[in-house]
Amino acid sequence: MKLVFPTDANDGYLSKRGAHFGKAKFYTIVTLEDDKIINVEGIQNPGHKTGACTNAIDNIMSFNPDALIVGGIGGRPAEGFAKAGLSVYFDQTSPTVQDSLKQFLNNKLEKSTGQGTCSHN
Repeated sequence: MKLVFPTDANDGYLSKRGAHFGKAKFYTIVTLEDDKIINVEGIQNPGHKTGACTNAIDNIMSFNPDALIVGGIGGRPAEGFAKAGLSVYFDQTSPTVQDSLKQFLNNKLEKSTGQGTCSHN
């Protein structure tokens, strides 16, 4: 299973999570096998100045993820990920990827129903 976390730094699973997936400086990608980490990769976010949210969705989908874990998300990208078949989970409390990953593995994160959480949709 491949999980994508928007992050503010490229510090592996100790990376501080970013508040906004499209503006995060990096995406930390954690690959799990039998709930154990087999790979952690940090990729710089190429941004989405043109194409708005569509580019951010395409950027993340290019990693072939199984899930995206965010603090919040706007309505249009939430709908876009839902249409693309990507599961999106919310975690507004965990400071690092490591902490958020624990929450995910313990089924403590709310799964998106395709609705956004940000007011600036």
